[in-house]
Amino acid sequence: MQSLRRQRTLRAPVQVQGFGYWSGRDVCVKFHPAAAGSGVVFVRDDLANAKAIPALVDFRQDVPRRTNLVSGKTHASMVEHVLAALAGLQIDNCAVHVDSEEMPGMDGSSLAFTEALLAAGIEEQDQARLQLVIDQPCRVEQGDAWIEARPSLAGEFRLEYQLDYGAESPIPQQSLSLTVDPEVFRTELAATRTFLLKSEATRMLARGLGTRVSHRDLLVFDVAGVVDNELRFEDECVRHKMLDMVGDLALAGCDLVGEFVACRSGHSLNAQLVKRLVAHAEMGQQLRQSA
Repeated sequence: MQSLRRQRTLRAPVQVQGFGYWSGRDVCVKFHPAAAGSGVVFVRDDLANAKAIPALVDFRQDVPRRTNLVSGKTHASMVEHVLAALAGLQIDNCAVHVDSEEMPGMDGSSLAFTEALLAAGIEEQDQARLQLVIDQPCRVEQGDAWIEARPSLAGEFRLEYQLDYGAESPIPQQSLSLTVDPEVFRTELAATRTFLLKSEATRMLARGLGTRVSHRDLLVFDVAGVVDNELRFEDECVRHKMLDMVGDLALAGCDLVGEFVACRSGHSLNAQLVKRLVAHAEMGQQLRQSA
């Protein structure tokens, strides 16, 4: 691993309030400045003697459609949009205090978190931020879904996503490639929202999930297109997949330098790639230290 820039944290605490999409419970998220080298951790204020949960891939719990973290008996769920906001703005050290297990869904994007963090202000710290530089291709796949990390000749963090649910889907085929930095994240990705099919929403409601969520809280597609809502970008769905990638790849706990290309990938495959990259980097570091 290498280091180039200085670590960053918040200038002041800030909070965001909303409700969890899955649970329907009200929740307040408080972002606090943290010391250099402490990383991002989630703290459950509603639990006595709860462990802080590091936002690292080893603490990820594999569940469908979202990114959850667990340490012992302490859980934090739906963390991907919070992580995306922190990583997208290059806020490396932050204690995220919550009074419920699930993060607030807000409008299905990272916008509310991003705006709150920017309002709090960001400051540099006296410690370098580690970089994990991709030195060879690494790919994980499952069926027709895959994600691959490749070396970047330009030394960038670049994302590409190919979205394709088939010719019969009301969600059209989309693809996008972006070099992501804080400004690009803020303007091109932060406001993009979670999406699903109306049939999927109906099945979730039948299971008693998402009963507090309306069509205005995220993007629901039926055969005619978006239901009772309007797209913020013509290709908002692929942009949201890239937003999720930013949050999931942040579980590496360091800056990533490389090109990350995905096709139909989701949270689980994204995390599997991070695990492989971190394991490879740690092995290489051990070899260099012992040489």
